[in-house]
Amino acid sequence: MSDWKWTQIANHDTLTEGPVWDGSGLIYNECFVSTTYRWDPKTNESSIWRENTGQANGQTFDRQGQLFVCEGDAHRVTKIDPSDPDADPVVISDAFEGETINWPNDLAVDQQGRVYFTDPNYTSGPNNLEHESVYMAEHTFGGNWNTLRVTFDTFKPNGLLFSIDQKILFVADTSNVPAESRRLLAYPVNYDGTLGDHQVLHNFGKNRSIDGMTLTSAGTILATAGSNDSGPGPMIYEFESSGRVVRTHPTPADKPTNCTFGGSSLGTLFVTFAGGEVYQVDDVGHTGQLAYPQRRF
Repeated sequence: MSDWKWTQIANHDTLTEGPVWDGSGLIYNECFVSTTYRWDPKTNESSIWRENTGQANGQTFDRQGQLFVCEGDAHRVTKIDPSDPDADPVVISDAFEGETINWPNDLAVDQQGRVYFTDPNYTSGPNNLEHESVYMAEHTFGGNWNTLRVTFDTFKPNGLLFSIDQKILFVADTSNVPAESRRLLAYPVNYDGTLGDHQVLHNFGKNRSIDGMTLTSAGTILATAGSNDSGPGPMIYEFESSGRVVRTHPTPADKPTNCTFGGSSLGTLFVTFAGGEVYQVDDVGHTGQLAYPQRRF
């Protein structure tokens, strides 16, 4: 039985996603209204940080503190300067081989600045591309970005996360088709940024599987998964890098969507939910492993 103590810090009308800690507050998206909020722990209030976000979903900082964002409805991945969030973003990727990408969902940036993002389609509309894959966008010497497809075996990739040594890319393959598996996959990362053959670490069967993930300083994966509709219910799963489930923690709201660490020592877990809730848990027994900001002791 989990002894986590949950505290609600925000409540919105629709799905929240993409929580990231900026060093002193939490930035997160209310996707369907194309609004990004920033929660200030000093006031315990959220205020609008950015609007007209193209239904922004997953987002992450690189090591320099630049914010990379999946703008699903705009069919693009962008880079935001946090010191001026209202400025026009830099477009990192909006097409593959001349075709508009589907609905970029989540992303991770490696130590070399390469941006890996998932491109599923959870809408009722047709795909722009005939496949739903993981891509890698790489900065070229000319100042442009080149987009390369790096998976050829995913059904509907969602959350993704690097291992501590960045030799493995974990991918949540979260299909909404009953006949397709819902899996946590591990891909070895090659020197050139391409991916090797995957290993299935966990199979959720027909139940709602992983949406978003974050990493602890010990290399444990914390993942949001599950719902009240089926299976064991909404939970935070703790996975070893081998895929072994260490423990689970029931959540106070349905369908957790994503999570990240924050606070001065990166010891607080923040979780977003499909119903618009945002919660924090102060004592989870872990500290976070984030590219930015670094943990302060």
